[in-house]
Amino acid sequence: MSWVFLRDLLSGVNKYSTGIGRIWVAVVFMFRLLVYVAAAENIWKHEHDEFECNIKQPGCENVCFDHFFPVSHIRLWALQLIMVSTPSLLVVFHVAYRENREKYHNQKLYKNPGKIDGGLLCTYLISLILKTGLEIVFLVLFYKLYNGFKIPRLVKCDIKPCPNIVDCYISKPTEKMIFLYFLVGTSCLCIILNLSELSYLIFKYSIKCYLKRQKRNRK
Repeated sequence: MSWVFLRDLLSGVNKYSTGIGRIWVAVVFMFRLLVYVAAAENIWKHEHDEFECNIKQPGCENVCFDHFFPVSHIRLWALQLIMVSTPSLLVVFHVAYRENREKYHNQKLYKNPGKIDGGLLCTYLISLILKTGLEIVFLVLFYKLYNGFKIPRLVKCDIKPCPNIVDCYISKPTEKMIFLYFLVGTSCLCIILNLSELSYLIFKYSIKCYLKRQKRNRK
C-alpha cells in the first residue's frame, strides 16, 4: 500500500493547524504511519501462513484463523489511520474554497484564507469531533473483535471441520502484543490531543466573543 497521499494530506493540514494540531500531525506521522510502514506491517505479513494447529485436517486451520481473527489487526490499523486522517480534508477543502472565492471575485475577502475563524472554525471543530469519534469507534471495535487488547499464545478451536478441540498457535505473540499496546497508546494520545485542541478553540472563541460583547456594551 502507498501512503504518499496520506503523508501529503497530513503535511497540508499542518499549515492550517494550531500548535496542538501540529503535535497531533507529528504523532500520526511519526508514531503511527512510520511505525506501521517500517515495522508493524512486516510482523503481520505472514500471520495466516504462520498460524499453526496441532492437526492437519483440511480446512481446520482456515476456519479457526477466520474465527479468532475475523479482520487482521494490521488491516484494521491501516483502515483506522486512513479514517482518522480523512476528516482533515474538510479543513483543506474549506481553505481551497476560500482561495477560489477570492480568485473568482478578484479581491481580498479574507485577511488570511487559512486563519481559523468564522466558517473555517466550525469546519475545524467538526473535523476534530469526527477524528475523536472515529478513534473511539476503532478502539471499541478492536476490543469487541478480539475480546480485549491481548494476543494469546494459544487458542482452542472446536469449529467444524475440526474433528475435536484443536490447539492453535499464533506466531510472534509477544511482539504483536507490544505493537498492539503501542497502537492503543497512540490512539489514546491522539484522542487526548483532539479533545485538548477542541477545548482550547472553544475556550479561545468564547473569550473572544465575551471581549467583543464587553466592548460593545462600553460604547
